[in-house]
Amino acid sequence: MSHHSRIDLNGAVVVITGGGRGIGAATAQAFSAAGARVWIGDIDTDVAAATAASIPHCHNARLDVTSVESWRGFLTEVISAEGRLDVLVNNAGVMPLGSFTEETEATTDLILDVNVRGVINGMRAVLPGMVEAGRGHIVNVASMAGMIPIPGMVTYNGSKFAALGLSLAARREYAGTSVTVTAVLPSAVRTELSSGATLGKGMPTVDPEDVARAVVDSVRRTPDTVSVPGWLAPGWSAVQALVPSFVENGVRRLVDDRRALTGLDVEGRRAYTERIERHANEHTITASSTPPKRGRKAGSR
Repeated sequence: MSHHSRIDLNGAVVVITGGGRGIGAATAQAFSAAGARVWIGDIDTDVAAATAASIPHCHNARLDVTSVESWRGFLTEVISAEGRLDVLVNNAGVMPLGSFTEETEATTDLILDVNVRGVINGMRAVLPGMVEAGRGHIVNVASMAGMIPIPGMVTYNGSKFAALGLSLAARREYAGTSVTVTAVLPSAVRTELSSGATLGKGMPTVDPEDVARAVVDSVRRTPDTVSVPGWLAPGWSAVQALVPSFVENGVRRLVDDRRALTGLDVEGRRAYTERIERHANEHTITASSTPPKRGRKAGSR
């Protein structure tokens, strides 16, 4: 990477999607502590406003990552206030769990539109400006579910495999522009997303702050991918290459890899599930109220 493109975190302008809670909020805190000026974009504006108010040099504005128009308005606000944008963290994500065939179409749409289209929209919105400025860094928060298939999260798995692929391909396409792309792949994270799911039992569990540290560190080191914990992705790749499938299947049985299907605490997860259902329904209404866009979206490849 050329020297002039290095981003000094002190004074850097950072945008974090889905920054109101969980990993996003922890990441906003970590960037602020490093001296950055942080903007949280979130669809839950009340939560985001409260988070921003508790963090120095942090602002918030409404952002629906599934909408190109919303991105345009949000970035206009950021750039009119700050003059530029150095780092984008595509963190917004949803994680409904359960049987694949029982998943509603509205839920499928929400997962793909937030976890995949949201990443595409974000990258496409910031890349031209970053290339023109001769510097920029994009972090896509994927998941180890972007490498490891797990029952009970078929569509989610697909969306995170996509987020990883998008990151690796965009990194290649923009090599030589001084704009870098990193995919961060957390293991199971102790946030509301995982509420009601049994953590641990073979899959290491991390805190949002661990993921936030990896995101901030990626601005300095610009790796193509980084897992949290760091040994997990290389370890999984080694397992895939070296371990016979019957051994892997035995280990999966041992750690109960079907627990997202069979072991969910429905009550413990209710608050998150209800919020996701509300978003899915609102998302369906918004999408169906603009039929031409919907048609184009369905037919685009």
